[in-house]
Amino acid sequence: MGQSASSAAAVACRRERDQGNRSVNISKTRSTASVSPMVGYSYGTGEGDSENRRVEAVTDGTTDYISDLPNECLASVFQFLSSADRNRCSLVCQRWLQIEGQSRHRLSLNAEAELFSAIPSIFSRFDSVTKLALKCDRRSVSIRDDSLVLISQRCPNLTRLKLRACRELTDAGMEAFAKNCKGLKKLSCGSCTFGSKGMNAVLDNCALLEELSVKRLRGITDAAAAEPIGPGVAGSSLRTICLKELYNGQCFGTLILGAKNLKTLKLFRCSGDWDRLFQLMVDRMTKMVEVHLERLQISDIGLQAIANYSNLEILHLVKTPECSDIGLIAIADRCKLLRKLHIDGWKANRIGDDGLIGVAKGCPNLLELVLIGVNPTKVSLEMLASNCQNLERLALCGSDSVGDPEISCIAAKCVALKKLCIKSCPVSDQGMEALANGCPNLVKVKVKKCKGVTPEGGDWLRRTRGSVAVNLDTGEAELQEASASDGGAQENGLEFPQMPAQIAAAASSTSGSTARSSSFKSRLGLLSGRSIVANTLRRWSGGSTSARHG
Repeated sequence: MGQSASSAAAVACRRERDQGNRSVNISKTRSTASVSPMVGYSYGTGEGDSENRRVEAVTDGTTDYISDLPNECLASVFQFLSSADRNRCSLVCQRWLQIEGQSRHRLSLNAEAELFSAIPSIFSRFDSVTKLALKCDRRSVSIRDDSLVLISQRCPNLTRLKLRACRELTDAGMEAFAKNCKGLKKLSCGSCTFGSKGMNAVLDNCALLEELSVKRLRGITDAAAAEPIGPGVAGSSLRTICLKELYNGQCFGTLILGAKNLKTLKLFRCSGDWDRLFQLMVDRMTKMVEVHLERLQISDIGLQAIANYSNLEILHLVKTPECSDIGLIAIADRCKLLRKLHIDGWKANRIGDDGLIGVAKGCPNLLELVLIGVNPTKVSLEMLASNCQNLERLALCGSDSVGDPEISCIAAKCVALKKLCIKSCPVSDQGMEALANGCPNLVKVKVKKCKGVTPEGGDWLRRTRGSVAVNLDTGEAELQEASASDGGAQENGLEFPQMPAQIAAAASSTSGSTARSSSFKSRLGLLSGRSIVANTLRRWSGGSTSARHG
């Protein structure tokens, strides 16, 4: 009996000791879990490196499973992180630093002259870059040809290049770049000073070029004397051409006519008469899907030519005062696949009920309609609602004729409508009441600068339609531009810090910035409300944008 009692006591003692040890191990495990996962990791090249790594990764019985992940898996994980998070990951250990650099495909650099000396080290770490942005401040000296050539030598697989305010680049530099990066698919340049020879060098060497965007190209000073641009070997591959703010935009006529597979053409604020060019395009462009025209000298003659694009799905007419109902009816009669139509009539009253009734009769597939500075009446809106049964997004801005009866018509007839934007129209709370009882599929309403709509009317709509997001702004604000000329979002890239000279300059100006911060913040609230229609429509159409991650 004495022995059994002593043995039972010994067993109980051991159990208590084992439980104590387990609790200690558990507490150690919990405290170790918050430590960086790569602590104790070291590089090695010998045969026992994997075993050493495994042993070093074990601390107090806790295994670091991340150390066992292949480099390819870690690289895949990094692709889902933001640029800031990737930067933090690169600080964990040497292995993560190397993997993060090798898996970085998108890079954004401050393209000042001092960048030249840092190019070898930058592209030694980031040796897989395929998408590069070079941006320089307008007050600084940009990179020169030698920097661009060196970058092209270090990045022969570059597929996308964005140049901003690189005013020191010349035709020779662009030619050398194009010869080294023949796989380029997308080129975007703004406020650069190279000319037609540099642009032709790209078109003659980059046979895979699909997208070209040019804004304020300063190197072509005389359109009559300049050599024609394009099409080169890129003529058969180009799918998108975007020209912005070009005094000499007509120089690109040869390129546009030679791009036989062109699907998207965007022309913003380019001088010259464009009717003739669109007439010449009629027999050559059979695949055109999207056309954007803003502040362009084009008349109904040009619209009648565009009407021959039977595959046209998206049309933007922004501040083209010479276009009227006649041209719009011609498009509606022939472009049966039209899905998105944006019209900014600029208060010219040349596009009205007749043109919109033509759209209602000829474009049954219309999904999105934006009317700015146009004065539709209940007649045309009722026709649109009845014939365009799939209309999901509607914006009515700056219209003197859109009041409560028109909103009531929309509420009763637009059964498929999901998103509605009303701005600067004589609408009151009665219109909000009509929306509360109509549009069964409505999910979002934005009301801006409609003086007749009170906060109580907006609150009542929210309470009545709890599933509808209501954004109401009845306060006075500055007149807002509603054109959406600068589409696209900022790419997720790695932004390098400023050079020492810039840091010194920034430090000298910081001392006087504190006193201005309060006034800046007050102005920021006003500026953030600008381009509400443009931003809203970008979000509505966000499904068509390409993936942002490298």
